[in-house]
Amino acid sequence: MLSILLIYFMGKKFYELAIQYNQNKWLYAVLSIVVYFVSTFIFGIVLAVLDEFVFNWYIDWDNNSFISYLGIPVGLLSLYGFYKFLESRWKKNIVIIKDEIQDIGKPIED
Repeated sequence: MLSILLIYFMGKKFYELAIQYNQNKWLYAVLSIVVYFVSTFIFGIVLAVLDEFVFNWYIDWDNNSFISYLGIPVGLLSLYGFYKFLESRWKKNIVIIKDEIQDIGKPIED
């Protein structure tokens, strides 16, 4: 249930950001969900490698909810970074729409 709420709010936040900067809404809503799950997956792989070969933490891998709760902050932090990256990138590329109807008949200025 928690993951469904997270997916909804993640997608909604990126959907609104894409609307604000006139980008493809659904692409970035779905991409945010993909970034979340990929980052938690990579965190799980890194955690497993560190547990098995480096530190021997003896993590109980049968307790799936514990591992899922560990991945939530990592996924949210990666989403925050992705959100700030897109926001700063799109702020630099804002296109100012000029009302061209008022310029009909005027000479073209270089």
